[in-house]
Amino acid sequence: MFKINKQMKEWIGDFGKKYTDRNALTLDEMNEMYRKKFGMSREDVNNLFIDEMNRNIKILEIGSNIGNQLLLLQKMGFKNLYGIEINDYAVEFSKSRSKNINIIQGSAFDIPFKDKYFDLVFTSGLLIHIAPHDINLVLHEIYRCTKEYIWGFEYYYEKYTEVIYRGKKNLLYKTNFPKLYLDLFKDIKLIKEKKIKYLDDDNIDVIFLLKKKGSK
Repeated sequence: MFKINKQMKEWIGDFGKKYTDRNALTLDEMNEMYRKKFGMSREDVNNLFIDEMNRNIKILEIGSNIGNQLLLLQKMGFKNLYGIEINDYAVEFSKSRSKNINIIQGSAFDIPFKDKYFDLVFTSGLLIHIAPHDINLVLHEIYRCTKEYIWGFEYYYEKYTEVIYRGKKNLLYKTNFPKLYLDLFKDIKLIKEKKIKYLDDDNIDVIFLLKKKGSK
C-alpha cells in the first residue's frame, strides 16, 4: 500500500467520496459543463490536442476519478487506456460504467507501472491538488512512466498560489504547471499550449502537451 500524506487522507476518505458523487456526470453533461465554463466542450479540447495521435498508443490518466476523461478518449477510438485513482469508491464507480479500460487504485507518488510503459501520461485537475513541496515527486513519476508525451489540463497562475477549497486549506493550488515540467526536465519540449479563460470570471486554465526530445 502506498504512503499517505495529509492531502491524500482527505481524498481517500469521505471528502473524496463526496467529490466523486458531486461530479458523477454523464459524458454529455460533462461536455455541457465545459461549454458553459469555457465556450468549448471537453471533446473539443481533446480533438485539438491529440486527435492526430495513433489510436493504439498506450495512455495513462493519473487521478481518473469516475473515468469520464478515459471514456471520452475511448469514444475517440483510443484502445489502450489505463487509469489510477486514489479513492477506492471512485475506482469501483468507474469500473461499473466502463468496459475495456484498466482502472486501479493507486497513488501519483508511486505509479504502479514500469519506466516508459506508456506513450502518453496525462492529468486533468490533479496537479492542482498536490502540495508545492510534493509536486516534484509527482512530476518525476509522470515523467518516469511515459516514453513520449505528457498532457495536462490544470488551473493556471504565474506563480504558486493557494486557493481555499470548500472551506479547507492545503488542498488546492494553481501555478504555471507546464513551466514546472520544463524547468525540471531538460529533455522535454512544449509541443502545444492553450490558456482558456472562464466565461464568468477571470480564472484561467492551461492545457499543454509536452514531448520528450529524441522520442519518435
